[in-house]
Amino acid sequence: MLENKRLDKKVPIPLYFQLKSILLKEIETGEYPVGALIPTENELSDIFEISRTTVRQAITELVQEGHLYRVKSKGTFVSKPKIKQDFIQKIQSFNDEMRNAGKNPGTEILAFEIKTLTEEQSADTHFPANEKVIYLHRKRLADNEPIVRVETYLPYRLCSFILQENFEVESLYKVLSQNPTTKISKVMRIVEAIGADTIDAKTLGIKRGAPVHCFQTFGFNNEGEQIEYSVAHYRGDQSRFQVNVYIG
Repeated sequence: MLENKRLDKKVPIPLYFQLKSILLKEIETGEYPVGALIPTENELSDIFEISRTTVRQAITELVQEGHLYRVKSKGTFVSKPKIKQDFIQKIQSFNDEMRNAGKNPGTEILAFEIKTLTEEQSADTHFPANEKVIYLHRKRLADNEPIVRVETYLPYRLCSFILQENFEVESLYKVLSQNPTTKISKVMRIVEAIGADTIDAKTLGIKRGAPVHCFQTFGFNNEGEQIEYSVAHYRGDQSRFQVNVYIG
C-alpha cells in the first residue's frame, strides 16, 4: 500500500515522476483496480511529505495518459486500460491487432450490400458518382466489447468476388489480397476527433457526443488505383493510437 512507499529525495529523479511511477505500479499490480478511488491530493501530499503542486503534476500526467480519470466533486479514479493500437501506421487486420494486444476479436456484420453512390458519397469516398459499390458495415469487438464500427466502400466492378465471403470470420484485406488487382499495398489515413453520432451511440454503446477517433482510409493497389474507402469510428474511452517517428 502507499503508506509503505517512500520517495528518495536524494536522487536526481523528479519527485513527481517518482510518485507517478509508484501510483502506476499500484494500478498495474491491482492494488487500485479499475474504478477504484485513489487518495486525494492532500492525502498523497501528507503520505509522501511533498507539495500538492508536485502531487498534482503526477496525477495530471496519469490522467492525460489514460490511467486515471477525474469526476468533479467525487475524486480521481482508476481508468479501464485502453487498447494500444498501431492501426494508424500499419496495414494490419483488426483481428491481428487485437490478438497482438491480448484480446479476443469479434465482428458483427451490420450491412453487406451493393449500392449506387450519390454525389455526396462520391465526394467522401473519391469514387465516381453513380458507380456501383459494395458497402460493408461492421462492428468490431474486443473480448465481446464494441470498440469500433467501420463502413467500407469497394468498387463492385473489381471486388464483386468478395460477396460470397463471411466477414464475421474472414479478414477483408486477406480476401482482397487473393487478387493482385485488389490487393491493398498502400493506404492514406486521415484522423480527427469527433463527437459520437446517433449510430455510434447505438452501435458502440456510448453516449451521443462522447469522444470518438474518426479514421478515413483510402486504400490503393500496386498500380495506384483506389480499391477501398473506409471510415472507422473508434471509441475514445477504449482506444489509444501509437505513432513511431524515425529521424535520419
